[in-house]
Amino acid sequence: MIKLSIIISYYKAIENLKLILEALNYQSSNEFEAIISEDDNNEATINFLNKERNTYNFQILHVNQQKDDGFRKNVMLNKSIKISNSETLVFIDGDCIPHKHFVKSYINNIQEGVMLKGRRVMLGEKISEKITTNKTIKPLNTLSILLSDSDNKKEGLYLKNKSLTLSMKDKGLLGCNWGIQKKHLIEINGFDEDYIRAAVGEDSDIEWRLKRIGIGSKSMKNKAIVYHIHHERGYSEEGVEKNMALMKDKMDKDLYICLNGLEKRS
Repeated sequence: MIKLSIIISYYKAIENLKLILEALNYQSSNEFEAIISEDDNNEATINFLNKERNTYNFQILHVNQQKDDGFRKNVMLNKSIKISNSETLVFIDGDCIPHKHFVKSYINNIQEGVMLKGRRVMLGEKISEKITTNKTIKPLNTLSILLSDSDNKKEGLYLKNKSLTLSMKDKGLLGCNWGIQKKHLIEINGFDEDYIRAAVGEDSDIEWRLKRIGIGSKSMKNKAIVYHIHHERGYSEEGVEKNMALMKDKMDKDLYICLNGLEKRS
């Protein structure tokens, strides 16, 4: 039975994708499907899936662009929502490897009217190189990470019933690790496709619009863990500033139900 759809935002880094799928194959719960949300049209991805998808113990769906037309992550996220077979959606990025209890943690914590906010371990350059060069997730254990050159190491400590969070302060949503019931995204017409630059549109914007319809927050820190593979930053400060200005304009106009989303509205 599928209780969860994991939507993986993916662009070109197929070796990272293989590591993510390996991690999903060893989950403590297999009641999920994976949707590869590819912001590209890459024959290598199609060939890989045609050859390997049946070797995994979960269903894999795939959506992609007709052509690589720049940053269209939100377009692909909306396409992924439309083909999902679960009423619960979890979003991760194509550079984030899930902990073995990732799926189980989301299944156990999902609830109506709440967005679940996970965090990430920022893997250092050395341990990332070890993982990608050797094509294995074996170094992703607590001791190796604590001894590594990584940041946010405490985020990698799995605690089933507790977290290390001492404050109830609501931290911002990270687009690389969060979950919600599908119906709430439909209520706000999904992701806003006006954002054609990285950052803000896939997290800060979706968060304020969900809050606007009364959706609450729950921390998944130390429960739903992902390990972020080190790489150079893929967005510019200028792009972030333009996205923030766009979001402010939408907030001023109270466009919490976006016009250019799952449905196209005038």
